[in-house]
Amino acid sequence: MRISTKGRYALAAAVCMAQQYGSGEYITAVSISDKLGISKIYLEQVFSLLKRGGLVVSVKGAQGGYLLSRSPNKITAYEVLSSVESSLFEKTEDTVAEKAPEIDKAMRQSVFDVLDGFVIDALAKVTLEELTNEAEMNSSAGSDMFYI
Repeated sequence: MRISTKGRYALAAAVCMAQQYGSGEYITAVSISDKLGISKIYLEQVFSLLKRGGLVVSVKGAQGGYLLSRSPNKITAYEVLSSVESSLFEKTEDTVAEKAPEIDKAMRQSVFDVLDGFVIDALAKVTLEELTNEAEMNSSAGSDMFYI
């Protein structure tokens, strides 16, 4: 499976926002851009899609920025990716429907629809809260101190 840059950036930005969700403060695209090393202009495009998908709210002005619209435990990886990756979740096109419709139907029922279902189910089970917890565990695991 190939997730586009836009999808990967959206998920990373959402996790970054989830890490700071408890503060209740709006987070600027610039601060997320700096933290993640992502172009601010590209990130603004991502936030536009996340906002359209109902996953973030925004406020303009000096104290403005972005905030998750719901608690991180209520937003899934599927919701984030589907809001920015429309083609990722489209049904597979017909392959040989014109000349061999029975083969096409068999492939769709036994492979493509099953695969789509597994991907959606797997992504729908992962919340931003879980990704945040995993990131924290990875962060603390990499900061072991050794003394001699």
